[in-house]
Amino acid sequence: MKRTLIALLAFIFNSAFLLAQANLPAGYFFKTLPNGLDVLVVEDKSVPITTIEINVKNGAYTESPEYSGLSHFYEHMFFKANKDIPSQEAYINRTRELGIVWNGTTSTNRVNYFFTLPASNLDDGLKFMNSAIRYPLFLEQEMTNEHPVVNGEFQRGESNPEFNLYYEFQEKMWGKDKSRKIPIGDHDVILSATPEKMRTIQQKYYWPNNSILIIAGDVDHTEAFTKAKSIFGDWQPSGFDPFEKFPIPEFKPIKENTYFVTTSENAQAPVIYIGWHGPDTRNDVKATYTADVFSYIVNLESSKFSKELIDAGLALEASLYYGTDIYTGPISLRIVPNPAKIKECMAKLEEHIEMWDTDKYFTDEQMETAKNQLAIQEKFRMEQTSGYAHALGYNWAIKDLDYGFNYIDNINKTTRDDIRKYVRKYIKDKPAVYGILLSPDMKNKMNINKFEDLLN
Repeated sequence: MKRTLIALLAFIFNSAFLLAQANLPAGYFFKTLPNGLDVLVVEDKSVPITTIEINVKNGAYTESPEYSGLSHFYEHMFFKANKDIPSQEAYINRTRELGIVWNGTTSTNRVNYFFTLPASNLDDGLKFMNSAIRYPLFLEQEMTNEHPVVNGEFQRGESNPEFNLYYEFQEKMWGKDKSRKIPIGDHDVILSATPEKMRTIQQKYYWPNNSILIIAGDVDHTEAFTKAKSIFGDWQPSGFDPFEKFPIPEFKPIKENTYFVTTSENAQAPVIYIGWHGPDTRNDVKATYTADVFSYIVNLESSKFSKELIDAGLALEASLYYGTDIYTGPISLRIVPNPAKIKECMAKLEEHIEMWDTDKYFTDEQMETAKNQLAIQEKFRMEQTSGYAHALGYNWAIKDLDYGFNYIDNINKTTRDDIRKYVRKYIKDKPAVYGILLSPDMKNKMNINKFEDLLN
């Protein structure tokens, strides 16, 4: 009887596992280890290389003001000393021995660290990644050395003439929680980073049950799962859900239209940002696909938007953008208006926003073109396995792996009615943030003291 029960349970477990795999594309294999670590293996024998990537649900959205930018600083410290590697110099030497090309990124919704190396070094590469993710030392001297490096990235951002506009735009869009939307962070916070703050971040988010390991390339999935379990299997889970224990605050809605003017000596032309709070993957996942389709339609060279703003000479550049997010995705317009026709440009822009939910604003052909181009982009990304691993990790972080695997299908399901509902729910007649960047000289010559001067 006992043997029968054990066999039945084994059958149920294996059947559930097989069912979970049924929706994966060919060559993709997924498993969750007992400690909660998700493992995705992508087999691609075309080139004898493998990418090993760890994604963690961390990033700007987890950062209160006193931690603004420290997820990014943590990224820099990831590639330094740990319990098996005594220094950054030793770390770099080991990457050379293993033939590793390495990097990492920090965004609003996730952090990822990745190695690409010869497939024959998979075992050593996994051990190298295991040491880095689980046992960083955060040596004080290495942190001191890294402060000016990370701060230099911030300063390079500041050298962009649009930086002032970008930063103030984030402040107006997100209020007191702006740190949760700005991965680059804050100067003073970056320079105040300490080993203690790094360990606090680690103890909140760097757990197997908050991470995914992706192994992509010239590998056998059975062997890869075996190695992953052997090397990462004793990584102890947190025992808590990080986002229940450390909840992310909801962003307060924009209550009324907000206008501002900012200046930069380096500005060569006026730049306008307009932003709304859009859908997110927790509350309106369908609208996130719709937002991608509609943005692509608007940005087509053949679109009414492009023809009546850019081709007509009212704007040098004009584009609509939506950022898929876990917490309130941003919708934003970026316009470089013709300085001689800036008021006409704004009037035409407002006229277009009013038309965005009408049936005649775009053609069926334009909608199909947008869907086809988005699908082609997705297929093209899948062609490079090492690069596509990054997209897979991002989809896992913002929703789940199926968000990406079903992307093309959901794009193709988008209807005119979906677009109409999206525009009416998130854009048309909704409060927005309006900002313009000018040089001090432009500001004086154009007599623009406040944004509302453009609306008269």
